[in-house]
Amino acid sequence: MEGEGECSDNLFTSVMTLTKMRVPHVPQRYVLPPSQRPNLTLDLTTTLPIIDLSTLHHASQRSLTLDTIQGACKELGFFQVVNHGIPLPVIHDALAAATEFFNLSLEEKMSLLSDNVHNPVRYGTSLNHASDKVHYWRDFIKHYSHPISDWIHLWPSNPPSYKDKMGNYAKAVQVLHKQLMEAILETLGLNFGNLQKEIEEGNQLMAINCYPACPEPDLTLGMPPHSDYGTLTVLLQSGPGLQLQDNKKKWLSVPFVEGALLVQLGDQIEVMSNGQYKSVVHQVTLSAENKRLSIASLHSLPINKKIGPAPELVDEQHPVSYNEFSFRDFLDYISSNDIADKRFIDSIKKSV
Repeated sequence: MEGEGECSDNLFTSVMTLTKMRVPHVPQRYVLPPSQRPNLTLDLTTTLPIIDLSTLHHASQRSLTLDTIQGACKELGFFQVVNHGIPLPVIHDALAAATEFFNLSLEEKMSLLSDNVHNPVRYGTSLNHASDKVHYWRDFIKHYSHPISDWIHLWPSNPPSYKDKMGNYAKAVQVLHKQLMEAILETLGLNFGNLQKEIEEGNQLMAINCYPACPEPDLTLGMPPHSDYGTLTVLLQSGPGLQLQDNKKKWLSVPFVEGALLVQLGDQIEVMSNGQYKSVVHQVTLSAENKRLSIASLHSLPINKKIGPAPELVDEQHPVSYNEFSFRDFLDYISSNDIADKRFIDSIKKSV
């Protein structure tokens, strides 16, 4: 039967398989304790910032736009962007490539199955199917993407258009990430030039996620509450489902805006800013009717680059609040820890 195969001596069943089997209830391994279950009826009237990036190129509007970005980074660690320079056809092609990949037979996808977080390309389900105590209603394919010439030969060969469509999107997002980092560092009063080399030579990990319709979306999640490890995550989504936590620990539903991209601050920015900006805690809710796809482009400094609070943002009133860490440190952490239990950034905060 599609959906069954061996990996690390654990029986592997994808969520797409469960969907094709038309299971009437979510299996017990997906059921969260009541306190961790999502609220699917959140108020959607909360206005979350949507920023027109084209205004950064107009001297008369740039300062106001930077102020808006600064406010969003301080308050939420999140904003949406429009007029971001990535054409709609490139966006639609990337989502189409993702759809085609997840529709492949399991035998085709199983060749990429891995529970090793260090692998440059890996297919899987939940967070890590081999070690998760509770499973999450998600299938994924992840692959490194920058510089693309170093990695694209390892990407899926099927569907035949995958490398071309996803590659065009990955390259475009890499350009956008650099523009966003320049703006965000400017709002912190930091010189982009000092980090330009590390930003341009940093990592880009594409996480392509499939959240099929779920028979009991009130009992489980697509992803648990977490923050991302890197500088920024640029997220493309096919529909609503993302929730984020504000600074009062209140969950907010992110509305779907056609053509917009979501920008989420990661742990490296929180550390670099010495806590002025916060990495956003977010989770993924599910729908009983609709499948949702997302393409997260996770950007970080080079894998072994240690990042700590910027010296310019440290003084007597604002002492160093975080220990240094690298992307490799994060990978080592999640190899032996469950991010659903404890956030990585909490492990590097200095005690007061």
